[in-house]
This record gives sequence, structure tokens and C-alpha cells, in this order.
Amino acid sequence: MNGTNVSKAILERLAAELSELTPEARKAATYVLENPRDVGVSTVREIAEAANVKPNTVVRMARQVGFEGYEDFRTPFREAIRKGAADFPDRARWLQDIRKSGDMGALLADMVQETLRNVEDTFAAVSADQLEAAANAIWNSRNVYVLGVGINNSNARNFTYLATTGMVQIHAIPRPGSTPVDDLAWADERDVLIAITCKPYRVEVVEAVSIAKEQGMTVVALSDSPASPILRDADHGFTVSVETPQFFPSSVSIIALLETLLSFVVAVASDEIPQRVATFHKRRHQLGLYHEE
Repeated sequence: MNGTNVSKAILERLAAELSELTPEARKAATYVLENPRDVGVSTVREIAEAANVKPNTVVRMARQVGFEGYEDFRTPFREAIRKGAADFPDRARWLQDIRKSGDMGALLADMVQETLRNVEDTFAAVSADQLEAAANAIWNSRNVYVLGVGINNSNARNFTYLATTGMVQIHAIPRPGSTPVDDLAWADERDVLIAITCKPYRVEVVEAVSIAKEQGMTVVALSDSPASPILRDADHGFTVSVETPQFFPSSVSIIALLETLLSFVVAVASDEIPQRVATFHKRRHQLGLYHEE
């Protein structure tokens, strides 16, 4: 949190005025300066207890540096957490603090706002030409490998599941009991790797992209920063926005972009895909896999 502009400015001001505080308020300020991450996830009583002072002392400290009280003082630190400038445990504690305060409506509003913003920001940076170029590479390949680990494993498998209704040689990796680099052992310039990872970047994915490039594969990469190691090596790179008040990255824009990419693959494909999709679903109906009244 120290790296965010607002909270950093508060900490700098607090440090500058430290000598002007009363001895008790100085104890509270010292604790805040040494443990800034605690402010956004702790009540005034929790901070007071940790600093070994009374809650009123913490309030006076906040007023000393220009705030109406502790809640006003804490707001920039909470906002930094909401925007992702904290690690996962801190953000989880912040969510629990919202529940304690009964402010669930604000959480809902934040989730909706960030979800819509993620989708808007992601597609604002994507052009139809980019999607069409990636789609052509995918359709014209021999094999397509879709790689995601952690939360992105389910995103990769969801894309693969949808694509297999019309595409034949598409594989979600890592396969059970395998590793991504093993799954790519015999891939070459005829094949495509779709790789997904966001901060903190997974080593398995970064290594797989590096191996894929060495073997001449075409790489389609989805990540959350233009500086991402997998975007730097990608033939077709897409930056996705994954901000959320939650303690984990959002998958909404990743799923939306993957679904859009798949729609472009269908659009550039031959008549084979529509025919395969029709056959796939006809067989499902014949086998009674869909509930019918």
C-alpha cells in the first residue's frame, strides 16, 4: 500500500508531523507508519490495541494530520486495497471488515462497477483486426493448446469445451498428471498456444510460452499488463483488465475476450464448423442429454 499516491502522501505527512504529536499520539502514528497495510483492514479499536494506546488517541492522531476522524483517515487506505494495491490476505480481511460494518450495498456497487469497467477497458484496447488475425492463426493451425493454471485453468478449459463443439484438434493443458512443457513437447510451427496468466505471473505459463517460441509455435497471449512476460513474446497479445474489490483477480473480461475470440474463429472458418456444431448438438438430443418437457 505504501506505493499508492494518496496513502503515501498521508504517511509522508504523518512522518513530518511526528515530533508535534503528543507522546501517546506519536505511538499510534509510529504504528501506522510501520504497519500501513493494517489501516485499511482494521477498526480504530484494533489499531489502538496494536499500538497500545486508547482509541481516542488514534482519533486525535487522525485529526492532527487533517482528517475528521479515524474513518475519514482510513478511507484512502481502504480505497488502495479496493483498487488492488495490497496482497490477497489484506484484501480478504477488508472484505470481512465490510461485512462487519454492514456495508454490503457498497460492496455490490463496487463489484458491478468494476465488472463493467473491466469489460469496457479490455475491449477498448482490442480491435477487430487483432481478433481476426488471431482467429485465422487458430483456425489454420494443426493443433491448438489452451494453457491456464490456477483460476485460469477453468477459463482455459471453458474455452476448450466450447471450441470442441466445432473444432477437432484443440487441447486444454496441462493435462492431468502432466506439465505444460511436456504437453508441448512435439508442437511446432504448425501449432498455436493460447496462454493465460495475470499477476502474480505463473512460472509454468511463462516457461511454456518461451518453449513454444523456441519451437516455432504461434502464441496468443492474454494477460493484465503490456509488460507481462507472456505478452512480450506473443504473436497476438491481448491486455485484459482484471481489477476487483475481491482478493483475487476477476475472470470476467478474460472469459468475455475468449468467447469473442472463439466467435471470430467461427466467423473465419470454413463451413465445417457450423456443420460440426449442428452434428454435435443433434447427437446430444438423440442421446437424451437435454431435458425436454
